[in-house]
Amino acid sequence: MKRFIIGLSVAAFLTVIMLTGCFRPWRRFDRMKQPPVPDYSLDNSWVSLPWKKDDADSVPPGSGVKDGQDSAQVDVFFVYPTLDFRTDEWNADISSNSLNKLIGRTAIRGQASVFNGSCRVFAPRYRQAILYSFRDKSGDGQKALNLAYTDVRTAFLYYMQHYNKGRLVIIAGHSQGGLHAYRLIKEFFDTTALKSKLVAAYLIGYHIYKDSLKNLKPCDSATQTGCYVSWNTVKWGGLSSEMGAYFKGVCINPLSWKEDTNYVDAVYNIGSVNYKFNGLTQHEVGAACRDGALWISSPKSFGYNSLLGSYHIYDYGLFYMNIRANVAQRVKAYLEKNK
Repeated sequence: MKRFIIGLSVAAFLTVIMLTGCFRPWRRFDRMKQPPVPDYSLDNSWVSLPWKKDDADSVPPGSGVKDGQDSAQVDVFFVYPTLDFRTDEWNADISSNSLNKLIGRTAIRGQASVFNGSCRVFAPRYRQAILYSFRDKSGDGQKALNLAYTDVRTAFLYYMQHYNKGRLVIIAGHSQGGLHAYRLIKEFFDTTALKSKLVAAYLIGYHIYKDSLKNLKPCDSATQTGCYVSWNTVKWGGLSSEMGAYFKGVCINPLSWKEDTNYVDAVYNIGSVNYKFNGLTQHEVGAACRDGALWISSPKSFGYNSLLGSYHIYDYGLFYMNIRANVAQRVKAYLEKNK
């Protein structure tokens, strides 16, 4: 019965995502009063900071791994995905307690925590664009996304000026956060000297087009550094042409860390976490990059629900321990190469 309730709650959550993505706010962007600008000198403007007790300190129950932020030599700047499902405004207010709780127990606990074994975790709150922004054709959605990126950019500059102190960095995000993370590496790393400090970028859950960056390229091995990885998880066989357009781009297989089309069996999947983050399952799915997306075999466990064939909300969770191990691999490779 408990398994049924968990599955039902996730299915209901996916239904909310599908429905809220169909409705636009009743006012145009320029006619709305925007939420207050975040002040990143305040700890409360950050979801996660290394010296705060927060959801990024989490580890999966029974995994045997530990939060290693106290001794980490690298930082991760993490941008969380779209979690504001309202339809009355274009951008979220970072002071919303209900939204902040949702961000913490989902994206930060289930995604940002994957980096805490090798990195100090920095994750700013930002005025994220609502889900409909990605469907909007009027220009208002792009304005909302640009406003969101303005916050992410400001937070990153504050991080660099006050917290980084010359440390190595990983840039990471998911979905809308993957888009903003992509814009960060394009602006601050791709053609600047800061590129030498980039261990890697994890631009997951957003379609990144190959050769859209001048110098930074997709990673093609588990230990390559100064590169980026990206994928969008869908059912085996792909999605319809209309839906699939949102998910096609650079695809790096998180079971092999290669940009090829070879299928990698589920035996190489060393640990997945579901939306409840209540334990690990091994060998959950196999995967192959096909037609610009990551095709996966059917999940073996109950509770990994798809939305019209997309496993978008599990882009991190299905490969949690593989990502965690890979972060450690890339950090080690960078440090050995740059002694």
